Amino acid sequence: MSSIILITMALLGQYLFFSGSVGFMRGKKGIQAPATGGNDEFERYLRVQINTLEQLIVTIPALWICAIYFRIDVAAVLGVIFLIGRFIYAAAYIKNPPSRSTGMVIGFLANIGLILCCIYEGLARLF
Repeated sequence: MSSIILITMALLGQYLFFSGSVGFMRGKKGIQAPATGGNDEFERYLRVQINTLEQLIVTIPALWICAIYFRIDVAAVLGVIFLIGRFIYAAAYIKNPPSRSTGMVIGFLANIGLILCCIYEGLARLF
């Protein structure tokens, strides 16, 4: 279970990094809270942070359910794939938003994999 703990902490650390980047860009671009617009570069960083949060609400519970009830190794691999996908997504989105698809698809497929493993195991235990 140590691998799942470390992956969860890496995911949360990644999110904190993205959040810190938003705060840094807010100061750099002079965007005063509560404003969330007014500078395209700032908005890209903010969108990465928000989208990552939206994905984590699926990823973290599915990661743990998959690890506990299905297989730890599968959960760990899918968790790392999601983490890598988020870095690819962030780098692409910040550079050129339309190019974000590869990273988004990687993370999305990792989440689908986690969810399918959870559903499979849930059905197997039910029947």
